[in-house]
Amino acid sequence: MAAIPLDLLDRVRELERRVRELTGRANMRPALDEILHGDIVIGEGGQLIAQTPQGVVTFKIGQTPQGDWGVFLRRADGSRALTVGDDILEDDQMLRLWSRDLGAPDKVLVMDDAWSDRFLGRPLLPLQLHPTERQNTSSTSWEPAWWGTGPATHAVAHMSLSTYANAGGGRVKVTMQPDGMDPVTVAEYDCPAGVWTDREIQQPMHGVEYLQWVDWTIEHRNNQSGRDIETRLFYAINRHTFSPEEAPRLPVRTPPAAPLSAGPARPSAARTPVPPPGLHTIDD
Repeated sequence: MAAIPLDLLDRVRELERRVRELTGRANMRPALDEILHGDIVIGEGGQLIAQTPQGVVTFKIGQTPQGDWGVFLRRADGSRALTVGDDILEDDQMLRLWSRDLGAPDKVLVMDDAWSDRFLGRPLLPLQLHPTERQNTSSTSWEPAWWGTGPATHAVAHMSLSTYANAGGGRVKVTMQPDGMDPVTVAEYDCPAGVWTDREIQQPMHGVEYLQWVDWTIEHRNNQSGRDIETRLFYAINRHTFSPEEAPRLPVRTPPAAPLSAGPARPSAARTPVPPPGLHTIDD
């Protein structure tokens, strides 16, 4: 019998060991509860869904049946908590935070505006307007009855006011002036004598940026000297749009000029609004 070198037997045994090791690894099931490297891609109509043992979907991300893409967080009872997209419009991608009150017909607590991309939708916020000492005046010149200022947070300003004029009647004018822009007459109308003239003012924030400061003035005057006119404000709020027709026009945006040096930017000066004379608190 021919002699077999010992090193050849060692090589065969090592080869058999490696084959067994590779075979065992091939039959091992990889861990499915951990991702250490790379991304997970959900596309082409797919969704990533998490649900309770009872089948309640609590998390979902991906393409909706109507065609848009969204993110959905629900509570264990199936009620909505936070949603992005999956709304009436396929491309509005609204963000909405939902209340836990299942008995309320409208449970959205916080949302952006459906028809205006740059403004808040809810919650509604008050529009700051304050009475002046000329809320009642005998002047035939324009006098400020109410005045206020504040940042634009919503797409539409909405106020309700009523004016009473004595013999001869009077006139009312509502003006807004965004910071750095010319005044805009929102409404101007006559008030007959001897009756209260009610008026609803609804003004989209045309050309105004989100959080740009806006001054508001409600003025009135008499048509005849020696008469009185009084204007009362019932409410003034910032609200979301009710229809696409209320969506305000986009502002004119000029790209910033290139800096002359690489030095730090200088902070902008704080805005100091100047109220009209005679402003006083409502209980004076």
